[in-house]
Amino acid sequence: MEVVGRNLAEGIPVTFTMKSSQVYDAMLEPLSNIVQAIRGALEESPPELSADISARGIVLTGGGANLRGLDQLITSQTGIQAIVAEQPLTCVARGGGRALEIMDKYDVDLLSTT
Repeated sequence: MEVVGRNLAEGIPVTFTMKSSQVYDAMLEPLSNIVQAIRGALEESPPELSADISARGIVLTGGGANLRGLDQLITSQTGIQAIVAEQPLTCVARGGGRALEIMDKYDVDLLSTT
């Protein structure tokens, strides 16, 4: 795979070729940390929440969700079905926008202390 970046020592653009094994090696520790964080969150969650997640699964959002095979890795390592959300790059922002519209419609004030 051809990669384009910046040479940090010289500050100039550079193009080089990486082998898939190099990418795999670079991603191994961060992906392991992600799986461990998921396991930790499940262990710390109240039983009813863990049961809900086990039944409904994990939905991956954001740019990381597009990492090929991440959903299968999480499923195999946790035993919980993981899927990639539709339009993972924008779904959280769109969902937040919808929530704000609903709050506005029902005159919900999150800043109110009463």
